[in-house]
Amino acid sequence: MNWDQVEGTWKQFAGSARERWGKLTDDDMEVIAGKKDHLVGKIQERYGVAKEEAEKQADQWSTALKHK
Repeated sequence: MNWDQVEGTWKQFAGSARERWGKLTDDDMEVIAGKKDHLVGKIQERYGVAKEEAEKQADQWSTALKHK
């Protein structure tokens, strides 16, 4: 699923993101609002991973959404 689709239906996918990254708060979800760069930043912040790793995780998650 591309990020325009994720952003457009963020409320629908926010629960899935919370399942994947349990350290993200409700406030984080509001800030992210389906924007990949915001999600990547929050993953980096909460999990202490490099930007490349956070981007990889976000891309894997969005790709998996296609199969749900």
